[in-house]
Amino acid sequence: MHETLDEAESYSAGRYRTPDGAPADIVIFTITSTERNTAKKSLPLRQLEVLLIQRKGWPFQGHWALPGGFSKATETMLESALRELREETGVDDVHIEYFGVYSEPGRDPRGWMISHAFFALVHEHALAGRRAADDAAEVRLFPVQDALAMDLAFDHRRMLEDALEQIRIKMLTTTIARSFLPEAFTIGELYQVIQAVVPDFEEKNFIRKITSTQSRKGIIEEVRDSKGELKQSNRYSQRAAQLYRFTDYVPQLSIYG
Repeated sequence: MHETLDEAESYSAGRYRTPDGAPADIVIFTITSTERNTAKKSLPLRQLEVLLIQRKGWPFQGHWALPGGFSKATETMLESALRELREETGVDDVHIEYFGVYSEPGRDPRGWMISHAFFALVHEHALAGRRAADDAAEVRLFPVQDALAMDLAFDHRRMLEDALEQIRIKMLTTTIARSFLPEAFTIGELYQVIQAVVPDFEEKNFIRKITSTQSRKGIIEEVRDSKGELKQSNRYSQRAAQLYRFTDYVPQLSIYG
């Protein structure tokens, strides 16, 4: 049924209580890589970390929090999230995804705030230019487990927990791990990247399930030289290990598979 002209003219926004603000909050994860200072060859230390800011003013002055801020009537929530991320941390040009709305009564002492949350797992190079600005006194990367143990502002601990669940699903159902690996890598390197995000990951038939064979497609394949010989590397081990690379195969997930 179409609205009549009278109905449109009689409508008044003043009849309805509107939120006091609609902020966007952003959870930015990265996997840091640090070479081990040991005589024995070993994989670098990889650790999942999250970007936090230290708040300048009330409320929660001095507390660590997720970057974010209020949206404007002239922008979408996504545009607001990207702007706030850039203004508070100096981080720009990253792909973020929406994962939830937070509207618990009393979650913000300033009033009725409905926050929309976004997340991303990005290469640490994308955060190299981070700097505190706008409402942030400081910006820093924290190991995720350390951040979860902190007294974060607002309900940001819950947001962090929810976003962590999202990236763990993403790590196990997509090839996002390739963003943190060289073009040619060993199985040990791939396994380590996955476990940085999903610590309890364990798959006995890991190589067999993901490697291409003559009978089926896989997400990785063995690397060979121009003569067709298998290529190996001993960069992180005493014994040479087979090198692999990602294929262009995108697996189709199914509950029937």
